[in-house]
This record gives sequence, structure tokens and C-alpha cells, in this order.
Amino acid sequence: MASLSLRNVSKSFGSLEVVHALSLDVADREFVVLVGPSGCGKSTLLRMIAGLEDPSSGAIAIDGQIVNHMQPKDRDIAMVFQDYALYPHMTVFDNMAFGLLYRGTPKSEIRRRVEEAARILNIAEYLHRRPRQLSGGQRQRAAMGRAMVRDPKIFLFDEPLSNLDAKLRVQMRTEIKKLHQRVQTTIVYVTHDQVEAMTLADRIVVMRSGRVEQIGGPDEVYSKPASTFVAGFIGAPTMNLLPARIERQSERLMIVLAPGVACPIPSDRIDAYVPWEGKAVILGLRPENLSWADGAAAEPTLEASALVVEPLGSDTLIFFELGGREVVARLPPQPARRAGDRLRLRPDLACMHLFDPHTERRI
Repeated sequence: MASLSLRNVSKSFGSLEVVHALSLDVADREFVVLVGPSGCGKSTLLRMIAGLEDPSSGAIAIDGQIVNHMQPKDRDIAMVFQDYALYPHMTVFDNMAFGLLYRGTPKSEIRRRVEEAARILNIAEYLHRRPRQLSGGQRQRAAMGRAMVRDPKIFLFDEPLSNLDAKLRVQMRTEIKKLHQRVQTTIVYVTHDQVEAMTLADRIVVMRSGRVEQIGGPDEVYSKPASTFVAGFIGAPTMNLLPARIERQSERLMIVLAPGVACPIPSDRIDAYVPWEGKAVILGLRPENLSWADGAAAEPTLEASALVVEPLGSDTLIFFELGGREVVARLPPQPARRAGDRLRLRPDLACMHLFDPHTERRI
């Protein structure tokens, strides 16, 4: 197992800088997920760690040793690709054993490692099959097994579940989590799926346009997003982001969402937001922090008409408009609602987030 350190690593293709100077430390046995939209530089960063791309500047170190000029085969890293990259003419056993054969590992040791990895991944009965005889999930397990048998210092995963259907993705997420718990290795995992990031990671690195927006544990990134980008990217559905102003009305500090729509700021937040009195802000509120208002005196409340209702069984997503912006609430399925119904909702302002509209950073 090994630690990984990146120091001011950047990558440019001509005049286009796709990864800006980036520093990151990954501890031994840590599971770190790089997440962000397509084109944010996460796969390029992974390829630089693997040695498939040369960094334009900066240093990459494994266990304290700089590896910038090492060949990929000498870095003791195993990579699992999106397209599995299995040899179609070989059996699963031969695919998993190929790297060990290339290194001259004794046959008895190869068999031991392959059979042990196949047992862990529940593909022991498929070792004699060829890739075309496997399902997508079985092929992905075979690709993971090929990486496992090498007993590398670091595993790299490049969007390994993208080609699987929704149900199989959920199953494979669980398998990868189990794998990490069993083999206790260092993993750097790339995905654009924020659900994968939240469920798999010890720490999440949220990337945008070649830069790091935030690094933190799943709970931290979810509950304290550093910017409107992180707030709008992490979560399903994502956080509602609404233009607002902080104003004082009848001696109470209020957050005003639209003419006639204002809510009092919780007492424990007043001191922090007094400097923003009279200024524009962006209010962030997650869909689950909106609930049905109980009784005529419930305060504060938001009233609107449902635009779209999406029943999900365990809960219901209701879309409505507030101050010219679309808002979504995640609510219990009862009572049933239909498009056009009037809504009376209570926002939980103890869970609200405020952002600077100019810098888009958290206040």
C-alpha cells in the first residue's frame, strides 16, 4: 500500500491548460474520488498519476518517491478502465493472469492469486469463459481482478461503471466498497456521477474547469458546500439556489426572496449575516429541507402552485416557481398532489446556505 502526493501538478495541451496547478495528498489506504462534469480535467489528472500523460509542471510522488519520469509499468499502479480493456480471445483466467505472466511470476503463484481474486469478486465459476460470454458486471469484475492480482500500491479507476445499467451500477458500487474494505488499498477513483462519489469516497475532490472547488468528506461536501458550483453539483436533486436580499423588517433580519416573500433569519445566524444587511445574496436550500406546513400559524411559509409532480414511491418530488426561479421539494408521498395544486411549504432555515453572488463562495 502507498500514499500519493501531488504538488502543483498542471497539464497543458499547447495554449490550453486543462489542469491548473493542483496539490493533493492521498493517505495510505484512503479512497479518494475525483468528481466533476465532463471536461473538468479529472481523467487527465488520473492519467498523469498512472504515467499515461506527462505533467507540464509539478511533482507526483508515491510513498515519497518522485515518479514523474518513471514508466507506467514501474510505478506499481493498476488501472481499471471504463471499457474494461479485456483481451477478447483470452479466457477470464488468462486475462487476469496476463500481467503476472509478463513479469515472469511463477505459475503456481499466478494460479493462487487469480483464484483468490476470483473468489473475492465472485467470478470463480467464470474463469474458463471468454469476455463475450460475460455480462457487463462480470466483465468489470474481471477487469478489477486483473488489477487486484498484481497487488499494486495504488488502484486507479477511470469511470468504471459508466457502461452499466442503473441497477448494475448500484450493485457494482457495493462490490467496489466491499473490495476496498477487504484489500485495504489506496484508491483514486474518477467519476462524473455524484452519487458514486458520495457513496464510495472517504474524501471527495470536486473539480471544475481544471481546478479544485472543494476537498472534504462526503458529509462535509454535502452539508457545507464551498461554492454554488459544489452546491449545484452534489445532491440528487441538487440544491435550490435562489437570488435573495438580506433586509431588516420590523426590527427583524429577514431574507427576502421576492416581493412579499420573506423569511426571518434564525437567531443563531444573525450575527454572521448582519454585515450583509441590505446586500444581495444567493440562498441555498436542499429539496429535503422543505416540508408541508402544518396549521394556519406555521411560520415561515412559502405558497405556490405545483408545476410538475414526480412520485418516487418512498417520497415525491414537487417542482414549483418562486420569484421567477424553479424550485424542487422532496416531500412524503401523502397527501398526494397533482400539477396545479396549491402548496403551502415550510422551509427549514436552520439548514439554509448563503453564498456571495459575485464570488459564488460560501458566506
